[in-house]
Amino acid sequence: MPNYKLYYFDGRGLAETSRQLFALADVPFEDIRFTREKFMELKPTFPYGQVPVLEVDGVQIPQSVAIARFLAKKFGFAGKTEVEQAIVDGICDQWKDFYVEIKPYYYGKVGVCPPGWEDLEKAKTEVLIPARDKFFGFLKNLLNKNNNGFLVECGITYADLFIVDNMTSLVGWVPEYFEGHPEIEAYYKRVQEFPKLKVWLAKRPNGPI
Repeated sequence: MPNYKLYYFDGRGLAETSRQLFALADVPFEDIRFTREKFMELKPTFPYGQVPVLEVDGVQIPQSVAIARFLAKKFGFAGKTEVEQAIVDGICDQWKDFYVEIKPYYYGKVGVCPPGWEDLEKAKTEVLIPARDKFFGFLKNLLNKNNNGFLVECGITYADLFIVDNMTSLVGWVPEYFEGHPEIEAYYKRVQEFPKLKVWLAKRPNGPI
């Protein structure tokens, strides 16, 4: 079995989907977490000077989505066919579009308010909620089409992990996040209750976002 080391800060962030894939596959890995101060020491050792980085038998793979996609394909959570794999990738790309839309709110919550968006309640009402409604519509269409409780016909994939983990921060900031969208709230809980994922969520370190 390959020797896996995953380098990232002490938080969920951009590495959490990959950590969850290791948990679902029941594959051991070294979960190397560090402070921002320690990162500055390690930065020159990483291919692009950023994290996460996955090391496989001494070879470093950068970029969060590339890492998650690599692990998902290796462990069987990327889709069963090439068409399904493309659909899974597309779902993750669509979330990134959603993230771009909600930046005025998201950045404000992490302390980096874009000019003109200092009022977070206004950003929530005018930016987050409309973008949420549109994105949830996409998710509902996928769930209704597959009728298996997940976003793709083959079952749970890294897209489900990616979407649900990224929802977690928003749910923490906006308790009413699922208001008017019971199907999405049920989906969110369903993914978190997936047996091996549930075990990981219960034992993982509780670092910041």
